[in-house]
Amino acid sequence: MSLPVARRTALAAQGFTDPRPSSAPTRRHLRRVLSRTKLLQLDSVNVAMRAHYAPLLARLGPYDPALVDDAAWRDTVRRPRLLVEAWAHEASLIPVADWPLLMSGAKRPGWWRGYARLAEESPGLVDDVLAVVKELGPVGAGTVEKELTGGERRTPGAWWERSDVKKICEWLFGTGELTTGTRRGFERCYDLTERVLPADVRQRRVDPEEAARELVASSAEALGVATESDLRDYYRLGPPETRAAVADLVEAGTLEPVRVEEWRQQAYRHTAATAPRRVTGSALLCPFDPLIWERDRTERLFGFRYRIEIYVPARRREYGYYVFPFLCDGELVGRVDLKADRRTSVLRVPGAFAEPDVDRVRVAAELAHRLRETADWLELDGVDVGDRGDLADALRREIAAHG
Repeated sequence: MSLPVARRTALAAQGFTDPRPSSAPTRRHLRRVLSRTKLLQLDSVNVAMRAHYAPLLARLGPYDPALVDDAAWRDTVRRPRLLVEAWAHEASLIPVADWPLLMSGAKRPGWWRGYARLAEESPGLVDDVLAVVKELGPVGAGTVEKELTGGERRTPGAWWERSDVKKICEWLFGTGELTTGTRRGFERCYDLTERVLPADVRQRRVDPEEAARELVASSAEALGVATESDLRDYYRLGPPETRAAVADLVEAGTLEPVRVEEWRQQAYRHTAATAPRRVTGSALLCPFDPLIWERDRTERLFGFRYRIEIYVPARRREYGYYVFPFLCDGELVGRVDLKADRRTSVLRVPGAFAEPDVDRVRVAAELAHRLRETADWLELDGVDVGDRGDLADALRREIAAHG
C-alpha cells in the first residue's frame, strides 16, 4: 500500500470524507461520528475548548454542544444516554454498549490500581463512600469528603496528593462500581453504576480474550490501516492481548496484513476500510483528536512532527501552548496556537505556522475560514492573529480582508 493510499484510508476511517450536515447536526450525526472515532477523549484543559467537543466540530462543523452533554450526562425516558465515561484511550466518553468490554479484564487496570491497597485496608471507607453516593448522588468527591469528615474538607497540596476519599472514588470508578452521573462545570459527579447504565449492559459478561478481539477490531475500524502498536494504543491494551487478538482477527478475515511504504512495522488493514481517490475540505484538530493523538503514527502518516507543549517552559516552546494542527485536502499543512479569550470575546492566535512546500495563499484562506467558524461557534466576536510564525502575516491579511 502506498503512503498516500494509507493516508486517505485513515482519513476516511476517521470520518473526514463524510459530508457535513446540511442543517443543524442531530443525534443521528453524533452517532455517525462515533461509528468512526469510537470514543471521545476527555481532558481538563480548556484553553480553547474542551477536548471532547473538538472532534465533532472538526467533522460536523458548528453544532450545539448540548448534543454531547445530553448524550453523555442526561437521561430521559425518550432519549436514554448514548455515552458513558470510562478509562479507554485515556478518560473518555464511549458508547454505553462498549462499557462491558472495558470492564472485562482485557484492559489492564489504569493508574488508579495503586489505590487497591487502600481499599483493601479500609473496607469501611469504601462502604461509607458508596453509602454517601447512594444517598446524595450524583455527587462530587469534595462533597463526599465533607459528609465523611464532618464538614471539614482537607485540601490536598497538589493533584497527586488526593485525599483518601477521592482515591476511593477513583478506585470505585475504575472498577465499575461508580460511574459519572453528570458533570457540573467539568467536575465529575459520581453515581452508582446501577442508576446510570441499563441492567443488560451492567450484567453482560465478556471473556477477556473476546473483549480484546472486539476492542482491536473497533480500533482497526477507527484507524483504517494501522500497525499492531497503533491498534494497541487506541484503547491502551497490553501487547500480549493485542498480538493475540490481531492473530485471531487475521485468521477470521477481519484484518488483512499489508505493507505500507516507508513504514518499518507490519501493518493491518480492516477489510471494510475504503480509500477514496481524493480527500477535500479542511479542519482544525485539537491535540486530543483521535486522528493525531498517537504522535508517531501522525508522523508516519503525514510526515508531520507534533508534540503538545503545555508542560514545556514557555521560553522553550517551538509553536505554542495549545496548538491545533490544520488539515486541508488530506494533508496536515500547518498549525495554530489557539486561546479563547472570553474577557475580550476574541479567539487569539498567538502563532501560525505553515509546513514546508505548501500553498500558503490557499492554506491561509482555508485556515481563516475555519478560525472565523470556530470563533462564531465559541460565541466570540472576532479573531486576533499575533506575530509568531511564518503564516501569521498571510493569515492576518485574510482575516482582515473578510471581516
